[in-house]
Amino acid sequence: MRDRKPIQSWLTDMDGVLVREGEPVPGAKEFISRLRESDKSFLVLTNNSIYTPRDLAVRLRAAGLDVPEEFIWTSALATAQFLHDQRPGGSAYVIGEAGLTTALHSAGYVLTDLAPDYVVLGETRTYSFEQITRAIRLIEGGARFIATNPDPIGPSAEGSLPACGSVAALISKATGVQPYFVGKPNPMMMRSALNAIGGHSESTAMIGDRMDTDVVSGMEAGLYTILVLTGVTTKEEIDRFPYRPSLTVESIADLLPMLD
Repeated sequence: MRDRKPIQSWLTDMDGVLVREGEPVPGAKEFISRLRESDKSFLVLTNNSIYTPRDLAVRLRAAGLDVPEEFIWTSALATAQFLHDQRPGGSAYVIGEAGLTTALHSAGYVLTDLAPDYVVLGETRTYSFEQITRAIRLIEGGARFIATNPDPIGPSAEGSLPACGSVAALISKATGVQPYFVGKPNPMMMRSALNAIGGHSESTAMIGDRMDTDVVSGMEAGLYTILVLTGVTTKEEIDRFPYRPSLTVESIADLLPMLD
């Protein structure tokens, strides 16, 4: 790490780094403002495939953070880019919401349940047994299985909700077919984000709050990894992992001097 180039591009997770329970993390507003004023490229990353970048930009603005939609990269966008690269102009049966269907349409994909090339599983608040059954039968018929992210649960006001990883496990158990997960911790998510901004791994930093997704995927993509302690992973938990972040800080506010 001593031989790394100066950081010219920044990738940052959203929940636990910039916002927490709908409120901005102290220092997040200043960090985003300084990035936008600088000549450094950046993207805000999220494994959540429910929302479009425009939706997320509005949500961040409500929390006091001015992040235009072109600076937001979701697992849905990464999935759409991956499918476009693998099979341009293909077709997919999709379980998900607007963030995923919009991204796939924009990538030139046809959404259908008639002999699709892929079954694509994303996040939704209303997983349907009928849709899951249809996905199982299509995979049994030869459709390739893709999922946006492996997160097993998601938060809600009432408590945990089953998320993409849990439903993917159900489908895999029924079909014997494992999905290809595009989102974190797959470094594919990082590399697709780098490609989107024209960044290079040796001069890019990844900020996250989770060792098991943000840090490991950043490390495997060759990035400088920064763990903030305002989200999921605590300082005491770091040593449980066989890898370490390049830098650990209390919050994103501690990174402001690195932008000078």
